[in-house]
Amino acid sequence: MVPDGVKGRYIVAVGASAGGLDALERFFQALPERSGAAYVVIQHLSPDHKSMMANLLARHTLMPVVTVEDGMKIEADKVFLIPPASMMSITNNELRLSPKNPRGLTLPIDLFFTALAREHGKYAIAVVLSGTGSDGTRGSVAINDAGGFLLAQEPETAKFDGMPRSAIATGLVDAILPPEELGPRVLDHISQVSRINIRGTRPVVGYDKDNALEETMHLLYHQGGINFREYKPATVMRRIERRMQVRHVPDLENYARLLDGDRTELNALRRELLIPVTNFFRDPESFETLAQNAIQTIVRERGEAQAIRAWVPGASTGEEAYSIAILFAEAFERHKRWPNFKLFATDVEQHNVDVGSAGVFSEAITAEVSPERLERWFYKRGNHFVVKNEIRQSIVFARHNLLEDPPFTRMDLVTCRNLLIYFRSEAQERALRRLQYALAPGGFLFLGSSETLAGLQSDFTSVSSKHKIYRILRHVSLPLDSSSASMGRFSSMAGKPRPVAKPGRGMTDAVAIDAGQTLLLRSYAPNTLLLNANNELLHVFGDVGRYLRFSEGAVSLDLPKLLPPQIAPVAQALLHKVSRAGEPLRSDTVNLKLSDGEVERLRLVVRQVEIEQREPYLLLSFEPQLQEVSNTAAAGGMETMNLDRETADRVENLERELAATRESLQATIEELETANEELQATNEELMASNEELQSSNEELQSVNEELYTVNAENQEKIEILNRLNADLDGMAKAAAIATVFVDSDLRLTRFTPEATGLFKIRDGDLGRHIDDFSNLLNYPTFIEELRKTIINGEMLQREITAGNGRIYLVRVLPYAVRRGDPRGAVATFIDVTTLHDIKRLQAVLDSLPESVAVLDSLGKITMVNDAWRKFARDAGDQDLERFGVGLNYLDACEVDDDIRDEQFVRESRLGIESVLSGEKNGFSMGYKCCLDNRDHAFMMHVSPIRHPAGGLIISHVDLTQTLNDHPDVNTEDGKG
Repeated sequence: MVPDGVKGRYIVAVGASAGGLDALERFFQALPERSGAAYVVIQHLSPDHKSMMANLLARHTLMPVVTVEDGMKIEADKVFLIPPASMMSITNNELRLSPKNPRGLTLPIDLFFTALAREHGKYAIAVVLSGTGSDGTRGSVAINDAGGFLLAQEPETAKFDGMPRSAIATGLVDAILPPEELGPRVLDHISQVSRINIRGTRPVVGYDKDNALEETMHLLYHQGGINFREYKPATVMRRIERRMQVRHVPDLENYARLLDGDRTELNALRRELLIPVTNFFRDPESFETLAQNAIQTIVRERGEAQAIRAWVPGASTGEEAYSIAILFAEAFERHKRWPNFKLFATDVEQHNVDVGSAGVFSEAITAEVSPERLERWFYKRGNHFVVKNEIRQSIVFARHNLLEDPPFTRMDLVTCRNLLIYFRSEAQERALRRLQYALAPGGFLFLGSSETLAGLQSDFTSVSSKHKIYRILRHVSLPLDSSSASMGRFSSMAGKPRPVAKPGRGMTDAVAIDAGQTLLLRSYAPNTLLLNANNELLHVFGDVGRYLRFSEGAVSLDLPKLLPPQIAPVAQALLHKVSRAGEPLRSDTVNLKLSDGEVERLRLVVRQVEIEQREPYLLLSFEPQLQEVSNTAAAGGMETMNLDRETADRVENLERELAATRESLQATIEELETANEELQATNEELMASNEELQSSNEELQSVNEELYTVNAENQEKIEILNRLNADLDGMAKAAAIATVFVDSDLRLTRFTPEATGLFKIRDGDLGRHIDDFSNLLNYPTFIEELRKTIINGEMLQREITAGNGRIYLVRVLPYAVRRGDPRGAVATFIDVTTLHDIKRLQAVLDSLPESVAVLDSLGKITMVNDAWRKFARDAGDQDLERFGVGLNYLDACEVDDDIRDEQFVRESRLGIESVLSGEKNGFSMGYKCCLDNRDHAFMMHVSPIRHPAGGLIISHVDLTQTLNDHPDVNTEDGKG
């Protein structure tokens, strides 16, 4: 049952392409007539073919199916179809049409999904069905960003799985089902909205709303390392509510429990919260202003030997980063200078980093990137566009958390668009400080249209306030431990999540215990670094600032770059040997010159930390040496490595490996040089062929999708034609009229069974000339008139006789399958012999002087002659309203009081009824009446008709003249 509050608010957009007709039929068959939602079907239709989609879909749904006209209003419980050669969008609940570009690739599904997401937000539902290519993928991201519901057909059930798989690859699809299950899932989603309880009014044991939210935040941080407490609460809660609606969980407490046991749902929620919405050259006018006012300035001011650096934090799947790189490449070409350029594209989600690093994008980018840029900076591979290597090699993709990880430095340009709007105000300020710190003197900052500098306006000058482009005036210092506060909140939350404890004595004791442990570690434990298997710094114990060095440029957590040159080789050797052997090692005493000029004697100690089912971690400790430890007992049983001996052995091994490698490399180089020459020639040919194939492939793919849609419709038409053909055959048999069809060459194409009685034809004679068959017709001009009808297009009609003694009405009519096609002809032979017999009988009756009428078995008049008509008119019945054909003679007798007396009426009626019933073989009666102002004597004769149908004949004979000549004749008693 659909809630009253949401009826008419939901719009379901269904995108389909090749193979989509079958999926659409199965989808709509599962929907009721009243669902409370409107349905809009967007297909790839051929512009040159009249679509039969409305008729075809109407057979599978009780809802009205209409083809959209421009400005048509959306109504619930209706199906709206996109017309051919059109693009469609939605504005103010009205469907808007625009002409389809006849050239190039068009993506109508992406266009409508995006417009629907913008107009209807969380009330938008998108369904991606069978089709090739990736149309609908970009629009699916927009639907998810707006909080809408997204479904896709299960690829295994699709005739073409390109579109469903492309949408599913975004990781944003809420349900993947066969077509017949998608409709009920849509209805379930609409009805579920009224049952979601984000406030958590139904308590769960051990949880309340605050605990459940804290548990959710902890689970998200524990898995992905992202502190969503820094995000705006309204955005977070809206996304959680949407996932609760998708998973049919009624309250936040139960959803927290679901997250605790379902890693897949936790990943889905994290992707939802990160909102991966991005485009190439998003807001084209802003990017054009950036290219003219910032990038041009950077390229012009930098010398040939000076490197140019840019940073795109929150790069999502990389579209914005590639857009910036393309703008720089175009600027380099304009200035004919190609300095060393490096762009850092970072994102907090590793999946986004991997997608962006691949540089492969769907064909949907044709709507965002101009054809010139597509040709210059991309190449086509199947249904995707791949970034060329000259752009890709200038970009470094990396995972980076803007709020917690150290920022990059010395950047000429930082673009951070539509990321800050999701943060709380304090997190926004912290992020802006980091972006400011990352900029080199004179660097540019590019923000989103809804973002501002907050309290940093005095540190920047505006280049374009409309497009949010700024240039730095004053640099800022950033503490190295700026993220420690946010990290500290989660340091004690390792292990299985638990509800937040209530304040009290237990919490106070725990704080005291943690403080005591920290004090002991600082007092007695050596300063130590925790490293992973790649020698990257993970955690710091104690004050190690005196042993680390941070060089200018990007901050790296790689240990060899952090340690001073005096001890870096020693540490590397120890780490290498411990990681292989697993036993702890310590170095000889080394002298380290500190930043204040003092020299400290210390030993480096490396230990391995074993963790079940994970790669081992390493601890590197710095132990100051106040006095020499001379024996292994004093060293705690730990072996001291002889660094000189180890170094010598390692160098000898490396030299032997290097010599062998050189010989192998020399042989390989010679082979490669030969192969390279051949490959260069082949490559030139392939490049030329590839360009031709790419353009041909785009055209063929578009044509293929349209042809498949036309083919599906034609299959439906064939079924309809088969049914019509069966109906035509049945109608011809029921009519029992001899009929023959001939084409423009008078070749027989079709005939009815009755035609075999006139023509000597059989089923195998189709295709033969009609003149080849003998016939019974006395119709020598038949063939000539067939030709005349085909040429002139006029119908001919005449009566003929046949050798079987019958009379036929022949009609010859022209026909054509389509306008402009050669005409054929159809000849029908209708047996009218009976009609001629009836005409002859009427003529016989009309020739009699007596007034004669024929009655059926019920007394109804079926035929009269001319004398009868004259007699009726003379009696005052001018229009035969009492004694005409179709009237009952017995009823007319009762009302004819002017002519007959009561006794006559009674006797005549009884006599007629006795003849009709078969009691008498005849009846006669005389009577008088006044006609022409004088008396007339008449004799009425009634005789039965000897026929199974029965009936009788009545005649009235005027005996007036006879009586005048023979006065002795008596007419009163019915005898004469």
